[in-house]
Amino acid sequence: MEEQAARQRMTSHEELEVYELTSPFPPSPPAPLPEPPQPPGSPAPLRVVVTGAAGFIGFHVSKRLLDRGDQVIGLDNLNSYYDVTLKEARLAQLTGRPGFRFAKLDLADREGLARLFAAEKPQRVVHLAAQAGVRYSLENPHAYVVSNLVGFMNILEGCRHGGVEHLVYASSSSVYGANKVSPFSVHHNVDHPVSLYAATKKANELMAHTYSHLYGLPTTGLRFFTVYGPWGRPDMALFIFTRAILAGKPIDVFNYGKMQRDFTYIGDIVEGVVRVLDKVPTPDPAWDAVAADPGTSAAPYRLYNIGNNRPVELLRFIEVLEECLGKKAEKHFLPLQPGDVVSTCADINELMRDVDFRPSTPIEEGIPHFVEWYHSYYGP
Repeated sequence: MEEQAARQRMTSHEELEVYELTSPFPPSPPAPLPEPPQPPGSPAPLRVVVTGAAGFIGFHVSKRLLDRGDQVIGLDNLNSYYDVTLKEARLAQLTGRPGFRFAKLDLADREGLARLFAAEKPQRVVHLAAQAGVRYSLENPHAYVVSNLVGFMNILEGCRHGGVEHLVYASSSSVYGANKVSPFSVHHNVDHPVSLYAATKKANELMAHTYSHLYGLPTTGLRFFTVYGPWGRPDMALFIFTRAILAGKPIDVFNYGKMQRDFTYIGDIVEGVVRVLDKVPTPDPAWDAVAADPGTSAAPYRLYNIGNNRPVELLRFIEVLEECLGKKAEKHFLPLQPGDVVSTCADINELMRDVDFRPSTPIEEGIPHFVEWYHSYYGP
């Protein structure tokens, strides 16, 4: 299988084709990345920085941009939050492709990011790198401050000084926190987060608005809803459940299974990201400071939910997975975890209106794709 071969090839990140950023500001930018041939009449390729390129969503977005002929400068620090070999295997699918260059770089490296923006001169940035995970934010809160706040600040500064045309960044459905109004809308107030992870994502939205207002930097925040699919993260429920069921071990089912999630397939997430990237926001002439709408602004700033708009019961999610694996799960029912919410559902009206896209992949289609990839990567 292609995934198994890639995994076997990647034994250390030292083997990657890495664009090192260890010297001072270069006297002149490096030679431009080679441009893939374009069909007649197609738009000019964009030069895009994708942070978190070795991560789950960043890998898929990078692939999609390369497929359509864009040039991608991928950034990742390849940290050990989860299995580094999985990140390296994702990168193995990207390195060597025309138009792709990789920089092993930490977002907290202010000078390194400044050098990269000065050298590469990206037109657009898709910022997907972050310290993820609601529950892990209870164990290691400082990691979230460094990556999600300091790192985002450095990205904003790079975009500001680099004249970037559009910054698209990952927010999260977690920002809705204690909100009980469903479906969750970008027009709702989100001032009551219930985890530090959510608070850092809300802070990112505020920081982005500040730069949109002060410097005219067009920014768009995307609130992702429970993303799943091939090449997913090992700390997410589908991955954890699959591994445990195949090993004959019990799975932890929180809130005694009484939970709903707006599970969103990775293909739908990528489609949404790319469509939004191509739609640079402009100031909203209808925005009213007296009745301020959180989802838009008099500055070039927008927020969108990307979710399936169809919440699924957690027990139904597990049932579909059991059917795909051909094995029943031993369920260990537990109370709701601190920082968790009972239900999520995305209002995607603005996404449909502005970029003409509605995520539509049901779990009955998406979970089999994940299971097929899991078996091809890890073996039967």
